[in-house]
Amino acid sequence: MDIEEFYDGDPRRRPSAEIELGTEWYDRHGTRYEVNWVEDTGELYLMREPVPHVLEDPFGGLHFAMRAQEEGKMTVHVVARIDTHDQLEKILDGWQQAMAGDGGAEWLADRLRAAGVATAAGDTPDAVADTDPPQA
Repeated sequence: MDIEEFYDGDPRRRPSAEIELGTEWYDRHGTRYEVNWVEDTGELYLMREPVPHVLEDPFGGLHFAMRAQEEGKMTVHVVARIDTHDQLEKILDGWQQAMAGDGGAEWLADRLRAAGVATAAGDTPDAVADTDPPQA
């Protein structure tokens, strides 16, 4: 979903206070994420930058493919439910350093899983980054 669909999906989201937790998170594949927490819903969400998938044909040519719903817009994924700001700070202690390092998105996913607050596996940065590219 895009950011407008995200906000439209729950009337508590737009008026809620939000905490931005960095706009330069990268996973091991180089995909960029922005991470935010919505106070009124407890949702930790990330916005994933659209990255075309590169496929190589047998003759050495490169083809760029992207899912239609991702083209030209960042997609939103709720990756955790964290009830309070204090809990958020405890779970993500050290996030500024982790974001700046290699594999920051994986660090984030690991922290959320370890704390037991991660949402369905399909919404975590690892699963988003590991999605197979469309077949040519």
